[in-house]
Amino acid sequence: QVQLVESGGGLVQAGGSLRLSCAASGRTFSSYNMGWFRQAPGKEREFGAGIAWSGSIHYADSVKGRFTISRDNGKKTLYLEMNSLKPEDTAVYYCAAAEGLPPIVELNPLLYDYWGQGTQVTVSS
Repeated sequence: QVQLVESGGGLVQAGGSLRLSCAASGRTFSSYNMGWFRQAPGKEREFGAGIAWSGSIHYADSVKGRFTISRDNGKKTLYLEMNSLKPEDTAVYYCAAAEGLPPIVELNPLLYDYWGQGTQVTVSS
C-alpha cells in the first residue's frame, strides 16, 4: 500500500512558477511509475507528466518545455517544477503511482493504482 501526499499548490500570476511535491510512503517507491495529472472544473482528469521507474520521462504537449518532473527515490518524493504558468494551467493537480508496469510512462490514469488527495493550482491572468 502506498500513500501519496501532495503539497506546493497555490495562487500565482501568469508567467510565475510553482513547485509541487508528492511525498510517498511505502518501501518500494523506486519501483513505481509516477505521474502528475490535473483536473480543471468541468473537465476530465488529464495526464501532465510522468516518470517511470527506469527514469524515462514523458510530458503532455500542453506542458512540454515549461514543466519539469523529477523524483528523489531516497526521499521517496516526486516533484513537478512548473514555470511560465498560464491561466489554463489552473486545476487540481494529483500525484499518482503505478506498480508492476513496464519501464515506460503510461498516460492512462486507469493504469495508476494510488492517488494523492490533490493540490489546487490557480493561475491568475
